[in-house]
Formats: sequence, C-alpha cells, structure tokens
Amino acid sequence: MSSERAPLSAEAVLASSADAVVCVDSELRVALWNPAAEKLFGWRAEEVLGGELPIVPAELKAEHGAVLEHVRTGTPLTIHTRRVRKDGAVIDVRINTNRVPDEGGGVAGWVLNLYPSDSDVQAHSSAMERARLVRRLTDVVVDINADLSLKTVLDRISRGITELTGADAGGFVLLNEDRVELVSISELSEELRGFSASLDDSLFGELLRSGKSVLLANEDTRGLQDLVWADLPGLHTIALGVSHVHGRPYGALHALYSRRKVGHVELELLELLAAHAGVAIGNALAYEELNRQRVHEQAVADSSADGIAVLDFGGRVRKWNRSAVELTGYRTEVVEGRHPPFPLPACHGQPVKHQLKDGRWLEILMAWIPRTHEWVVDFRDITAQKAMEDEREAFLATSGHELRTPITVIHGYATTLLRKWSRLTPEAQYKAVGTIAERSSVLATLVERLQLGSDVARGDLRVSRDRFDLAEVLRQAINAFRPLSDRHDVALEDLPSLPPTAGDPLATGMIMDQLLENALKFSPEGGRVRVSARREGDVVAVMVDDEGVGLRAGDEERIFDRFVQAGIRGDDSGFGGLGLGLYIVRQLARDQGGDVTAHRLERGARMRFTVPLHPRDDPSSPQRTPTRVESSLGRSAFQDSPKNTSASQAPSRQGSPRSRASRSR
Repeated sequence: MSSERAPLSAEAVLASSADAVVCVDSELRVALWNPAAEKLFGWRAEEVLGGELPIVPAELKAEHGAVLEHVRTGTPLTIHTRRVRKDGAVIDVRINTNRVPDEGGGVAGWVLNLYPSDSDVQAHSSAMERARLVRRLTDVVVDINADLSLKTVLDRISRGITELTGADAGGFVLLNEDRVELVSISELSEELRGFSASLDDSLFGELLRSGKSVLLANEDTRGLQDLVWADLPGLHTIALGVSHVHGRPYGALHALYSRRKVGHVELELLELLAAHAGVAIGNALAYEELNRQRVHEQAVADSSADGIAVLDFGGRVRKWNRSAVELTGYRTEVVEGRHPPFPLPACHGQPVKHQLKDGRWLEILMAWIPRTHEWVVDFRDITAQKAMEDEREAFLATSGHELRTPITVIHGYATTLLRKWSRLTPEAQYKAVGTIAERSSVLATLVERLQLGSDVARGDLRVSRDRFDLAEVLRQAINAFRPLSDRHDVALEDLPSLPPTAGDPLATGMIMDQLLENALKFSPEGGRVRVSARREGDVVAVMVDDEGVGLRAGDEERIFDRFVQAGIRGDDSGFGGLGLGLYIVRQLARDQGGDVTAHRLERGARMRFTVPLHPRDDPSSPQRTPTRVESSLGRSAFQDSPKNTSASQAPSRQGSPRSRASRSR
C-alpha cells in the first residue's frame, strides 16, 4: 500500500526555521523576512520588505558592505557582530552570509542566517576586531586615493599591504601583455624594483588561470626559493590578490610572510584592498591620460605658427601659446585672467581683422567648445596678405587712372574724325591722327610696363651677362634725353677709363632711361641732371643726380615696391605713373649681378646702380644664354615719346611740386 506525500515548499521551510533568515536583493532591499527574523528583531515582514535592512548599526554599515562584497565571489562567510532590534536594543549575533546567483552567473542577492551568539565575550571581541579592521581598511583606502600620481598610488598600495594585512613585505606586480613587472615594493630591497618575468611562470599567471581573486602559495605548494621574492629571509607564504581596472586584470598585490602565519582574515583584507586598489589605479590612469592630452594640446598649440588663446566663459584668457606672445608682444603672465588685447568676432566663425600698434595686421577667428564652456581664439599675422590687398587696390586705382587718359583722348579724336572727317582741313585731320598715334604709343608703353612687372613678379625676367661698353650705353642715354627738356641741363660728367663690364646692354639702357625719366619728372622746375660713373671694387657704379623734390626720410627702400606711386598712398599727387618703373629696373640690375639704390641729397636725390666687371681673367666663367628684354616701342619700354616728356608740356601736366616731397620713381 503506497501513500503520496505533498512536496515541501521553500516558504514552509523558512516559516518553520528556528533561525532568522533574511534575504536582500542586488539593490540591497529586503526581499525575504521569515517569522524567526520577526521574533528576533521585532519588525514585521510588511514593515521591512522592499526597504533597506534596518538591523545594521550605523557604525557597522561599512563592515556589512565589506562582507557582502566578499561573498559576491561565491565564498560564504560567518562573522560575529552586533545588530539592532526595533526597540533600540543591541544584540550580539552570529551571521552566516551566502550569495544567491542569477541565471547569468552574477549575483541576484544574498541570504543571511542570523542567530544569537553563544558567547557574548566572543561576539563582542569579534565585533571589536572587525571594527578595527574596517577602520584600518578605511584609513589605507583613503591614503592610496589621496594622490593621483600613478607611481605614488602604486607605492602607497604596497605600503598598505604591510599595514593592513600584517605582512612582513609587499609589492605590486604589473601585467604587461605576456610579462609581469615588479613596479612598487615595501620592506624589500630596492634592487628588486623593475624586475620582469614571464607571466606563464609567475604566481600572477597561476592566479589568473585559477579564475579566483586570491591565491595562497607556501612551501608546501611550491618552491618559493626559486622566486625573486626569496630576497626576503625566511619567506614561507605569499598571498596574492588580483586588482582589476575597468573590468580587466591590471596587476596583483603580493603579501609576503616570513615570521607570522596567514589566516582567512588576512586573505579577506588583501582581497578587499585589491578591489579598492583597482579603483585608485583607474583614477590615477585617467588623471595621467588627461595630463597627457593637456601636454599634447599644449605642444600642438606651442608648435603652431598661429596665435592660440583659450578663453573662459567670461572671455578671459586661460591659455596663451608661444606664437600669441610673439604676435602680440604680450607675455602669458600679463594676459592670463584678462580679456585679449584685440577685438573678438561678433559672430561665431566670422573672422575680424585688426591692426596692432606696431602696424601688423591680425585675422582673428573664434570657436565655442560646448563641453568645457570655453572659447578657442585663433589669430594669425596677415600683414603680408594685407599689403598684397593694398597693392592690388593701388594697381587698380593707378592702372585705371593711367589707362583712362590716353584711351579717352584716342576715343575722342577717333570719334571726331569719324563724324567730321569731311569738314576737317587736312591739317586738322593730320593733327588728330598724330594725337591718336601719340596716345596709342603712351597706351602701349603702359601695357608694356604691366607685362614687365608681371614677368618680374613671376621671376620670368632674365637678362644676359655679355661683355659690353658701359660708357657707350651712358652716352647714348644722355644724347636721347638731353633734347627732351629745355628746363633741364642733362649732362654726362667726364668719365674715367672704365673697365669692361658684364651684363645686358639693352637692359642697362632701359635702367638708364628710367632713371633719367624720373630725374626729369621729379624735377618739374628744371635744374641740373648729372650722370657720373666710377669703378668701385669689382663693380662700376653709375650715379644719376637731380635737383628735384628729393626723397622723404625712410622712403629710400619703399620706392622700389610695386605700385608705390605719388597720389596713391597719401604721397604728393600729380606725377602720375604706374609705380612699376623702379620695381622693374631693380630686378633688371640684380639679374645682371648689380643693384639699384636710392639716396637723399641736400637738394634732390641720387639714384645709384652698379654693373659687375667682366671676368676677363676667367674664360671658363659661365655665361647665361641671353634672353633679351625687347620692347615693341623700340629701345626702351619705359621712355615716353619726346612730345610726351617735353619741357613745354610736362610742367603744366605735373603741377607744382612740394618741397622735399617723397616721390615714386
């Protein structure tokens, strides 16, 4: 005869248990509270379920948390401690704690079996010891987190091993791919620091292969005398605890014992310290990475040719790189905490241009960094670009003005001939056609100068370096210009016996034409124009002196720039021209191996150009293939027609000069 028995339910077992059984979930909320727990502590189940466990005294909450963290690995733990009743009374209890695994192998919660301690003295002593160890652990954890330097943190971890676990020595071994390195030590020989070994042959490797968080090695389990730790006399036991950083093994704490024995308390403390060490190391690594990023950013900023400033939310300077100092002249310590010494763009991404007191121009851009609530200001030197813009404007203004005049005259006379040809006398027709021809010649000259200026700018203008008679070129130039003005006395001083020179006679003639033309143009009231030449070392120097308006101080070099012309940049107006003449002739002279310079005289100015001597004693001297600078107008691309530069017309067209005015040649 058989009988069927109803299965026992878990609820019935817990309800009938004489021991208090409490279960807390992964969020540390009470999930189970049996009748024995209600009887022992006075709270009913409906009062505690879903809330924080009320029986833990405030001073022992750290201990309670440490126990749960220890049991998380699957190792049950029994402790003697104290708990609080609902009426406020404190009772000594013994608690056995175990974990409740979830389906994924994690922790769903913990089960606590609580019952009054058999020995009040033992329970009190155990609780006092636990409180002492918790305080020691807290002190050590605070110490290792007090600094963010990785080296300091590792050294404090090693020191904490001996302080907390009572070990005779300690060290921290760093995992580096397939090797381990001893990076910090306590109570060991300094010579061991930096020791490296294979991971597979190390205790650390054995610990990782075991899948556990702690390992105990002693003389009974392996030969410790073969390890580097044998440096510690009397070594008999090594305890290891793995330290994880961001979920991955980073290193291991080693506690070495040579005099005292090791128990489960020491292992527990080492495991807890390893967990806290992982947090401290993670913080230190994050801090060092942040520092590396800052150093990298600073290095990038300092290597930039642009000025870079970082402004706070209020627009005050926080960072100021090396180029910012060089561009503005303001040192970092002067501008930090203040607004930048230039205006900022009104709109994000819209550049603003600003001229500094020293004349340099800056282009300033600004961008917002939402994450840090800062502004990054980038500014660069655009002085050269600004000068090019000014040159372009000068060119447009000058060329437009210079080209308009002959074109207007040509158009006017051509229209007159077209409309009134039959009514004009032959003399009037001839005069109109002559005027058109003259103005066409002037227009062609202007276009020729523009082309030469473009060739010079591109570096395409080349001259030959042949042997030629410089004195003959000078005489031809004087003879060509002498009859052009009855107000000027153009003369060539007696020349000494000049040695043979090397250069391009056509280019040299063009240089002389331009210098003589300038001498006449900038001497509107007439005067003497003297040309002289003499040998100076390995060159022949030619001087063209006039008694005209002269040069303003500081303009000796500026007049050789492109488009520097009277009336364009605030100088004296009325002389006209594109401002390309001296720019071109200087390049012609330099391509021959000489130069052209300007000098102030007490009255008027001196233009000096040099031509190198011919290396007659060096027949192997290289000769460049001549690339002649030809003009469609004849021998000079500069010289105006005689009628255009005659004294009878030039003064009335040029107007009255100003005393000592700067002139553009």
